[in-house]
Order: sequence, then C-alpha cells, then structure tokens
Amino acid sequence: MKVAIVGCGYVGTATARHLGGKSDCTVTATTTTASRVSELEGVAQRVVVLKGNDAGAIGSLLQDQDAVMLCVGAPNPQAYRESYLETATTLVSVLQQIPTVKQVIYTGTYSVYGDCQGKLVNEESPVAPANPNGEILAETERILLAASSPNLQVCILRLGGIYGPGRELVKIFGGWAGSTRPGAGEDATNWVHRDDIVGGLTFALDNRLQGIYNLVGDVSLSSRELLDRIFDSHNLPKVSWDGSPSVRPYNARVSNQKIKAAGYQFVHPEIREF
Repeated sequence: MKVAIVGCGYVGTATARHLGGKSDCTVTATTTTASRVSELEGVAQRVVVLKGNDAGAIGSLLQDQDAVMLCVGAPNPQAYRESYLETATTLVSVLQQIPTVKQVIYTGTYSVYGDCQGKLVNEESPVAPANPNGEILAETERILLAASSPNLQVCILRLGGIYGPGRELVKIFGGWAGSTRPGAGEDATNWVHRDDIVGGLTFALDNRLQGIYNLVGDVSLSSRELLDRIFDSHNLPKVSWDGSPSVRPYNARVSNQKIKAAGYQFVHPEIREF
C-alpha cells in the first residue's frame, strides 16, 4: 500500500509515523516548508515540498499511489481558500489522470454543521456554515465527494477539536483562567484525541470507507463543564460568564455512532486528562 499524506502538521505527521512503521505501507509526506524535510524524513519513506494548488506537483506526487490522505490546515483565516478548497479542486482534477489512486480520505471539521443550538447532529444532518470560512470547508467536502466513482472512494472525517500530546487542553485554554467570557458557557463542545484521528484515518484506509463520518469522542461537554474541569485539574481560577449572547459560530452535539457502527473503537472515548 502506497499512501500520500498531503499536509503533515500535527495530525499528518503522527499519521505518517504510524503508517510508516507498518511493513505493508510506504508513506510519502508533503509539507509546504522546506525546513521540515529532515523531520519528516524520520517518519516517512519519501518527503515532497509542494503547495496543494500546484497541479504539476500534485500530479507527480500521486504517480503509483494507492491512497491519498488530505490533512491540510490553514495557517491563518485568510488562507482557508488556498489551503482547503484550492487543494481539493487541484487534487480532484489531477486524479482523473491517476487511475492507481483508489481512495481519498479528508480530515474536515464538525464546524460545518454551524449553530444548531446544541442539538444532536449526525452525518445526515444538513450543513449550515456560520461564516465564509465555514462555507469554504463545506464546499471542499462537496468537491471531494463529487469525485467519488466506482473506482475512487472518498471518505470525509469530520473532526472535533483536536487535543493530545503537546496540544493539551490546558495549553489551549490556560490563558482564559480567571477571565470573563461572553455567553453562559452552555454551548456544546466536541473533541477528539490525536491518537483517534490517526486511528480513524487508518481504519478508514483499511476498511475502504466511503462517505461522511463524524470523528469525535463519546461525550459532548458544554464550554462551562470543559473549562471548569481544566481549571480544577490545574488549580487555576475558573472562567466567569457574562450572560451575553454566545459568539461561538458552531454549537452542536455531534454523534459518533456511524463510525462506531462501522467497527471503529475509540482509544480515548472520553477526555481523561485536562
């Protein structure tokens, strides 16, 4: 199995390390930054520096590959269109000439559900992006799914907020300790551990998953519950809430039953370390 991982940041690098350690898998990792080549050479058999919207580079990358994992991220809000939509569009156009690739797996986000007022959503729920970047993410999914064919399976993994080694929740939210936040802290949060993203990507690859799957933990904590547990665990002052309307653009409790029904077993179904 030859797998190309387009975008080797926090998730892609961990996935390359995992797959590259399997005897039956040859991994090509990509980065936009030449200074990261030596690091990635430690986790992948081949490293390529490219931009996702460079059709020539993508075409060269995909020669003789069996599967592509799209694990891109945007360095800032202004880069969403180039990082996500242009990469997906380029990939789909190039794949028409690359018959060896049988699967594309994309790490998206549950934020495409938008503000559902905390209601439970699943993969059949309509998407309702709350801002222009959310629209870009939803369009990226549509572009990829439209490329599905009898010879090409496309799997979208809608991730929760990402945490894990080096990206602990206290590091993400520690700066909020003792502050006052807008809202009442009642909006729903959904998180997924890095190990389960690696596990989910590997499961999707091994089982040739097709379509959309939510990849989030079992328990959806409210913002208040999450932050209280983080700050209690680290003896930090809690957040206060001012009761104003929440400014969070997405608020939904996300079901993970579909991927569990397919057979995936979560490594971290609940957050144990805050």
